[in-house]
Amino acid sequence: MATVTDGHARSPGKGPAGGNAALAAALKESGCSYASLALRVNELGHCQGADSSYDKASVTRWLQGQQPRGSTPELIAAVLSERLGRAVSPADLGFQPDQQRPVVARTLAYGEDMADTLHALAELGSTDISRHSLLGSVPFVAGALTDPQREWLLWLLENQDAGQLTSVADGGPVEQVHAMIAMFDEMDNHYGGGGVRTSIVHYLSTEVVPMLQRRGTSPQVQRPLYTAAARLAAMAGWSSYDAGEYGLAQRYMIQALRLCAEGGDRVLGGQILAGLSHLATSLGRPDEGVCLARAGIVTAKGAGSPLGLMRLYAMSARGHAAQGHAREVGDALRQAERHLDASRGTEQESPWVRFLDGHYLQAESALCFRDLGLAGQAERTASESVSANANRRRRQAISRSVLATAHLQQNRLDEAVGTATEALDTLATVHSERSIQALRDFRRRLESHRHEPLVREFERRSRVVLGAAA
Repeated sequence: MATVTDGHARSPGKGPAGGNAALAAALKESGCSYASLALRVNELGHCQGADSSYDKASVTRWLQGQQPRGSTPELIAAVLSERLGRAVSPADLGFQPDQQRPVVARTLAYGEDMADTLHALAELGSTDISRHSLLGSVPFVAGALTDPQREWLLWLLENQDAGQLTSVADGGPVEQVHAMIAMFDEMDNHYGGGGVRTSIVHYLSTEVVPMLQRRGTSPQVQRPLYTAAARLAAMAGWSSYDAGEYGLAQRYMIQALRLCAEGGDRVLGGQILAGLSHLATSLGRPDEGVCLARAGIVTAKGAGSPLGLMRLYAMSARGHAAQGHAREVGDALRQAERHLDASRGTEQESPWVRFLDGHYLQAESALCFRDLGLAGQAERTASESVSANANRRRRQAISRSVLATAHLQQNRLDEAVGTATEALDTLATVHSERSIQALRDFRRRLESHRHEPLVREFERRSRVVLGAAA
């Protein structure tokens, strides 16, 4: 974990005398106090792997023209984006950008020009693979989710006849891309996103994007190729999320949504919005998670994919559960079950949703029940999910962690620690930050039992995988 000290680099042309007028104006408009800005920057940094101890004096120095080191300008921009309800970049706040930040800023936007979108996506992939100073400096920006939703819904209104494109030309480039997608899917299911992420990003940015940039491709090939590229970009986002690269996940998913509009696939568009919803809810913005799920539901209705709608209602339930809205959770889960029952089988569904089934809904429902404190229901559904997902190690690891929490909520400490230990053993072969976070959530709940020998032993064993307990 990186540690951020309260050191600063002087911005060119910004001394204490001149001050940072852009930051001062944004701070005044947002109504954010010095203390609350510093606190939120520390909290956001902690969520994304950096320890910091900024305070009111730190904010005063920023306003005087000093620039914080490392990724802190992006964190400040993320906090003020949340408060202002629109995306602002470090440059908008008067901070001097380094050479890696322009592409990080551009890929938060849903661009109008497709040539610029492809160029930015290729540049993001290249920078991501080579890492450089991008590593650890790409925060999740909740305020940047509004514009892509609006642009996507406007596209949807203007293209109401858009549907699902499933035809693949035999032997052509689209078929090749689909074959690679299937291979990446298989690897992701078995080993987690952390093990396959770099391969997806490399293939997308060096093989598929150049295909789309070539001139002379017929529309019959180009549109399904855009859809396949959107699916790959979404996979890059999902695997980045699974590897704990939350800011990168957001950017790949936003670009996936833009590519999807070019391909015209509403089912896939709904699934990309489901991924963004999951990301937002997990990173502490369940209100945004619910909004994104609702946008996805509007997108997928009438597109012939009950399983796609099932997932979106499950994501809506997750967002409501994180806010403690029990009635809304029940409504959303009932809708999810209704659409699951309406599906005529995976072969009648879009290829983008064939991984979804009743066991998926069980796993998501268990998480909702856990968050609402409904331990008995969480135990039943998590137990069923564990039994059904023996070959899906990531899902099984998450469901075991939820089951352990359900045992703990019912004061069955021995069972809870035993189940959590099984989840820990599963993580030895799965590179998934989401699985790790689920088990960390359980470990945090052990706080009042840390005097127990079996809890101390679990914490000792878990330290290698989960890190030191807070």
